[in-house]
Amino acid sequence: MSINGSAERAAQVLSRPFTVGGMTVPNRIAMAPMTRMFSPGGVPNAEVVAYYARRAAAGVGLIITEGTYIEHPSAGLSDSVPRFYGEDALAGWAEVVQQVHLAGGRIAPQIWHVGVSREEGAPPHPEAPVLSPSGIGLNGEPVGRAMTQDDVDAVIAAFADAAANAERIGFDGVELHGAHGYLIDQFLWGATNRRSDDYGGDPASRVRFAAELVAACRKAVSAEFPIIFRTSQWKQDHYDARMAETPQELEALLTPLVEAGVDVFHSSTRRYWTPEFEGSDLNLAGWTKKLTGKSTITVGSVGLNQDFLPTFVPGTGSEQTQVADIENLLDRLERDEFDLVAVGRALLADPEWAAKVLSGRTAELVPFSKDQLGTLH
Repeated sequence: MSINGSAERAAQVLSRPFTVGGMTVPNRIAMAPMTRMFSPGGVPNAEVVAYYARRAAAGVGLIITEGTYIEHPSAGLSDSVPRFYGEDALAGWAEVVQQVHLAGGRIAPQIWHVGVSREEGAPPHPEAPVLSPSGIGLNGEPVGRAMTQDDVDAVIAAFADAAANAERIGFDGVELHGAHGYLIDQFLWGATNRRSDDYGGDPASRVRFAAELVAACRKAVSAEFPIIFRTSQWKQDHYDARMAETPQELEALLTPLVEAGVDVFHSSTRRYWTPEFEGSDLNLAGWTKKLTGKSTITVGSVGLNQDFLPTFVPGTGSEQTQVADIENLLDRLERDEFDLVAVGRALLADPEWAAKVLSGRTAELVPFSKDQLGTLH
């Protein structure tokens, strides 16, 4: 079917409400979390408020914010990335929530600790050490130091405090960033987790940190407040990495998270149409839903003809990413392979993406180009 194909079908498939816990999303379209670095001093300002509200007003059902730092000195790597602690930053987020709700959308913050991805001396706390499960970087080289039990306890407590604050200031849910080679994912991935204590070894041990963290967040919020957990196989600059080689390995990592209180998994891939394991067309979100029975969010080049690598790695593709149809996506949604669809760069390029897709105005969609990263529109 052409890019200008069945608008009626797109509207029918994407416009269905979705409910999890106490949150009802008006449709199946989510905004993927994308780090933007437009929050001076870590405080979301009026521009950030308008950025999110604009997309909710144009039909995005669920907004997942850019990654926002928990209150731990080693959590961050920039003072332009928003934090999720301190009266000033939380007041900024409360205004984001209010305006998104006024526009008819739902919203969850993504809370984050970067782990070993942080450089020594990076703001907002240049004095803080670089922490990770084993003092090993994504490339296998020693860096920073391995976390002690006190470090583990402090980080888990900070995530729980952030989750509680998210509910207190009116967010509809919270997402824990367990993907892309950041701290939680560093525990899940065998290449960065070489620990010999209870937090390292087989999959059941590697997931212990994440499961304890989820359980602490679950205890800190009400039973109806949804906890979303983001996962990925790929890591920053290690795009072929895999935390699970088989469905059985994936199930061993996911089951303890379900038991700890995860309501929704956000399964991050570079291309949503790529099968995750041999012998099945299911993508990562599809396998995750099949293995856990939980709702899932898919993401990965939705509405575009190539993944994000050309934006960051020269020579890997065209400078401009073209608009692509979503017929394959609709097929998968119709058979309930996953429940929600997160849109990233296409929604960055065109704040009206959802409204245009739902109303059949696909000829008006704006392609993505790298220069759009330099603005907040």
